[in-house]
Amino acid sequence: MAREDQREGRGGRDRRRRDEEPESELVDKLVHINRVAKTVKGGRNFQFAALAVVGDQKGRVGFGQGKAREVPEAIRKATEEAKKTMVRIPLREGRTLHHDANGRWGAGKVTLRAAPPGTGIIAGGPMRAVLESLGVQDVVAKSVGSSNPYNMIRATFDALKGQNSPRTVASKRGLKVADIVNRRNDGASAPEAVDSQS
Repeated sequence: MAREDQREGRGGRDRRRRDEEPESELVDKLVHINRVAKTVKGGRNFQFAALAVVGDQKGRVGFGQGKAREVPEAIRKATEEAKKTMVRIPLREGRTLHHDANGRWGAGKVTLRAAPPGTGIIAGGPMRAVLESLGVQDVVAKSVGSSNPYNMIRATFDALKGQNSPRTVASKRGLKVADIVNRRNDGASAPEAVDSQS
């Protein structure tokens, strides 16, 4: 009886922790699903491997992999792992990247470029899923090399993790944010923001 009470108490704590994080605003996208086989003595065991991306469209994004005998269970596992591995990426004006970035993972190479308002997301396949979940509205992306979705997503995250906001750069260099922002000439800032700086 005491053990059951302890179990309920533990479950209650976990449930509370899950309720604290608002999951309703998280967007999850299934990027890839693949049937995989393991050869054993009696034949082959088939499973499904899923790759999913989860983001809040406000600067947080994560990806996860799941494997199970049934497709829905594999997707659930991938989504749960993606929620656990979410990282925060600084965005410029809440719509694009602060600067251009290159990422690499294995043979997958990606280039992400900041873009002016109205450009939209110019990216293909797995990269588009990551950028949409992140909340980027204007970006130009190019993938070279491996088209394996696992490598492309990891390369995209490698590029995104290198993003620095002017505030962090200014604090590292001991300068003011205005000094860093005034040096920009990449054309990705909104016209009003450029006029107000000059």
